[in-house]
Amino acid sequence: MNIKPCTIEHIDRYGEIYAAAFSGEPWNDPWKAEDAAVHVKEILECGQSYGLEYVIDGKIAGFILGTSMLFHYGRTFEINDLCVDPAFQHRGIAKQLMDKCLSDIKEQGMVGVHLITAAEGILPEFYERYGFKKEKRVILMGREL
Repeated sequence: MNIKPCTIEHIDRYGEIYAAAFSGEPWNDPWKAEDAAVHVKEILECGQSYGLEYVIDGKIAGFILGTSMLFHYGRTFEINDLCVDPAFQHRGIAKQLMDKCLSDIKEQGMVGVHLITAAEGILPEFYERYGFKKEKRVILMGREL
């Protein structure tokens, strides 16, 4: 199997993948690989993190990473990051990572899963294939400081 647990030893590669993936469409965020590595490391070092990497010919091509949190109705999982190196995109890697992650977290007893993604473009359609839908009871709010 090409899917393995994420490890802190691969943090620099995760940073490269994250920066490359999120610097392109639909996000167009100007990530530096070293900053992305810090972002991923902070999630990976969280006590309730869970992640998987996809390896092709010994090279990490993508990963999925998130954290879980306990609520009164049970433990839920938040997918923080799902990204594939642009050189490896359109090969079904994101689908395989998503399938394995959802299977694993269900087996771990999670009662739900959520994520934040771009409101436009291909990403909502991708996640809708897995049963994700826009929340009706909650919204994302933010503010600059």
